[in-house]
Amino acid sequence: MPHYRWAIVGLGTIATQFADTFNPELGELYGAASRHLERAQSFAAKHHISKAFGSYEELFADPMVDIVYIATPHNHHLESIIPALENGKHVLCEKAITLNSKELAQAKQLASEKGLILAEAMTIFYMPLYLTLRERINTGEFGKLKMIQASFGSFKEADPTNRFFNPDLAGGAILDIGTYALSFVRFFLSAQPTFIQSTMAPFETGVDEQSVTILRNENDEMATVALTFQSKMPKQGIVAFEKAFITINEFPRADTAMITYLDGQIETLQSGEEALALNYEVSNMTQFIDGTLPNDSLNLTTDVVALMDRMRAQW
Repeated sequence: MPHYRWAIVGLGTIATQFADTFNPELGELYGAASRHLERAQSFAAKHHISKAFGSYEELFADPMVDIVYIATPHNHHLESIIPALENGKHVLCEKAITLNSKELAQAKQLASEKGLILAEAMTIFYMPLYLTLRERINTGEFGKLKMIQASFGSFKEADPTNRFFNPDLAGGAILDIGTYALSFVRFFLSAQPTFIQSTMAPFETGVDEQSVTILRNENDEMATVALTFQSKMPKQGIVAFEKAFITINEFPRADTAMITYLDGQIETLQSGEEALALNYEVSNMTQFIDGTLPNDSLNLTTDVVALMDRMRAQW
């Protein structure tokens, strides 16, 4: 496997997880950038990273960087994706990759023009469990897909100024936890939904605090998505086929699924490790660049962003 040099832009919680778990057999964690050099230096020293940058622009211009991992707040993603691509870097960007389809189309066009890989760091698309399930589904052993349910509830302190509820910071449940639920649904559907009916209850700032959405595609596969920012709900997905249903708990980084058959028998399927979730993203990104894997995840990401656009248009 080629030894690519990675650099991180945005040094918050998820960047810390990325650096803490980064497997050096998958590449080199070469650089870290912050708007404040001291913070970048501290982060780099803690995680044994070679180079600290006091600006994102300096990192993008460094010819030693092969891949940029963007972990800034999502309302700043595009402003980092574009210069990274312009400087010839492959980009793995945290979810939600962009705020809307117009932004994503701009980023995809530039990546295509430059011959670079652009992908979203959506764990669901890379966890071995999902890839194993897809292989089994494709054999037809479970029959036709009928229904998907996805729920995700997270209790956030009701502070209008924080990023979860501030419209100026692209707040709202859909761009934070909703991307996971929609990505779960879209991963299993055989085609993009053509029918959407969505309703939302707003927080006092106007952003979506909770929502329920019904989806159906041309193959009459249906799905429901329930989200809330003011109540805990299980991160649970259920995928129902004619001959069995699959239950996946803690679905964003799941490594275990339960398959319940019509006669009541239950099979427990284990694949991959939850703790290695971010390394699966790194491994897949490397294979996208090598051409040993097609970058199909970007097609799923594109569909999910389009679904979010349509939901918000209804709201």
